[in-house]
Amino acid sequence: MDLLAVPAEKKKGWYLSLMAPNTKGPMFSWLDPSRLYCNSQAFADCVEDLLSPFQKDSIDLVAGIDAMGFILGASVATSLGKGFLTIRKGGHLCVPSQHLNYTDYTGKENTLEVRQDVLKPGVRVLLVDQWIETGGTMKAAVQLIEGQGATVAGIATVAIENTEGGKWIKDNYRFSHCIPEELQSHIDGKDLNSLIQKLQKLSN
Repeated sequence: MDLLAVPAEKKKGWYLSLMAPNTKGPMFSWLDPSRLYCNSQAFADCVEDLLSPFQKDSIDLVAGIDAMGFILGASVATSLGKGFLTIRKGGHLCVPSQHLNYTDYTGKENTLEVRQDVLKPGVRVLLVDQWIETGGTMKAAVQLIEGQGATVAGIATVAIENTEGGKWIKDNYRFSHCIPEELQSHIDGKDLNSLIQKLQKLSN
């Protein structure tokens, strides 16, 4: 596969075929979207698709979750012409910050933190991460933003699995993701072989 190539006919979500299966076992996300970021057109099309539902929305700031959400979120912010706020893993900020403990998709206890001098009532934030599995990390980020009085204007991510947490996000917030409806069941079931076959059709 030529990772930098662009198909002559770009089908909706064609760039998803560039995602790579993980090779490090079940404690890691089972698909790695970061490979598609290496292809400039794939990256641009991914960001465009994520922003499509929010084009007429009022957004003041984009926030991305440590660490892969920084890449996607900063690109979204640049595309919108908005500033970018980092939501960090615990212990990384050297300024006054608000902290929140949560359980991530591996079942491990973690902490997120955000600085206290940016968010305030009336600020509308588009929250970005790379992938939502159980939704624990995203829910913690939402609580940090809302805990300072700001509003979560929407949530954007490459994929949202229909777990309990993923459904909670879809039920309570405006959202966007890049997975076509016909592929959602393959994402939810982590059916890698079948998914790869489906994704290849998008790139051909």
